[in-house]
Amino acid sequence: MAIRINLDVMMAKRKKGLTELAKEVDITLANLSILKNGKAKAVRLETLNAICKALQCQPGDILEYVEEEETVE
Repeated sequence: MAIRINLDVMMAKRKKGLTELAKEVDITLANLSILKNGKAKAVRLETLNAICKALQCQPGDILEYVEEEETVE
């Protein structure tokens, strides 16, 4: 996928742990972990809003578009 999730970077910058952020955002620890590890297929805007509020950041600090390399067959 061309979208990279930098949630772990922002959490480290803000010195927030997974459990603490999950409580602030009101999301399960398992779902936040899936998002943090880049395994999520989608994220609700409401959830993104809550994460940005808790980490005092912009959506662009968490989500990044990275051009995928084309594979030649």
